Amino acid sequence: MNLKSLRVFVNVMEEGTLARACQKMNLSQPAASRLIQIFEAEYGTQLFHRERKRLVATRAGEAFFPEAVRILASIDDLPAVFQRVETDEAPPLQIICHPRLAEGLIVPAMVELVRCEPSVKLKLEVHPRRYLGRRVTSGLYDVGVATLPLPDQNKETRFLASTEMAVALPEGHALTGRQVLEPRDVADLPYVALEETTNVRTIVDRELAKVEKRLEVTHEMSISLPALRLVKKGLGFTFVDRITLSPDEADGLVVLPWKPRVKINFCYFVSQTRQPHPARDTFIGILKDICVARSEPHDGTS
Repeated sequence: MNLKSLRVFVNVMEEGTLARACQKMNLSQPAASRLIQIFEAEYGTQLFHRERKRLVATRAGEAFFPEAVRILASIDDLPAVFQRVETDEAPPLQIICHPRLAEGLIVPAMVELVRCEPSVKLKLEVHPRRYLGRRVTSGLYDVGVATLPLPDQNKETRFLASTEMAVALPEGHALTGRQVLEPRDVADLPYVALEETTNVRTIVDRELAKVEKRLEVTHEMSISLPALRLVKKGLGFTFVDRITLSPDEADGLVVLPWKPRVKINFCYFVSQTRQPHPARDTFIGILKDICVARSEPHDGTS
C-alpha cells in the first residue's frame, strides 16, 4: 500500500477539492491525481468520479474513507504506542468536538477532570463541523461532544443538555436593561455573526426566516471566541448560549434572552470500537455538572 496515495485520498475527502488537498500536502495537482490513479489501479476500485475537473467520491470511496482514516491514524500513532508499551504508560483520554465547544465547555471540563484525577492524560481533537461526522466514523476517540443535529445521522447520541440562544452585548450598552431582545431592537447594531457553515448560524437564520425576519451581517467569524472579543470592544452584538459560554468569556458581557426562541441541543457519544477509558465516565459526569450549573442564569449575565 502506498501511504502517500492514501494520504492524498483522505485529504481530498476532508478538504472537498483536489486543489485544497494539494495545498495542504504541498503537492502539485498532477502528482496528487496520479497518486490516486495508482492507488485505484492497485486495488481495482474507483474511489472518485471525475466531473468537470472535480473529484466526487464514489460509493466505494465514501465507504472506504472511515477505514482510511483509521489506518492513517493508527500508523501516525505508532510512536506513541511503542512509547506507552516500553514505559507501561496509560493511554490518554481522547476527546473530539467541534470548535465552538472547545474553549468554553470542553477545556473547563478537562481542567476539572485533572483536578479530580491528577494522573490522567488527555488528548483533544477539534474538528470543523463538516469534518466531525467523518472523524466519528473512525472510532479513534473515547468520547465526543457536539450540538445536534450531527453531520453523521447514523451515530447513536446521548442527551447532554439543552439551552436557548441569547444575545451578548458589551457591559454598559443601552440595551442591557431590557428583559428580552427582538430583531427590531438590534436591527441598527453591527451584527458579529458566525459563518454560514456553523450550526449556530444555521439555526438562528432558520428561526428568523420563520417569522420573516433577517439580520444584516456586519462582521463574520468562523469561531465564536473572536466574535465575543469584538463584542466586548463595543463592535456590535453576537449570539451565544449559556452552556458554551465560560465564566472567563462572559466577563465584560451582558447576556439577554432572545425572541424568537432558538433552542440548542447538546449531545455526547462514545466510541463503540474501543475499550472504555477508566476516566471516560468521570469526564462525562463533569460535563453534565457544568451544563446544569450554566443552565441557570447568574448575576451579571442575565
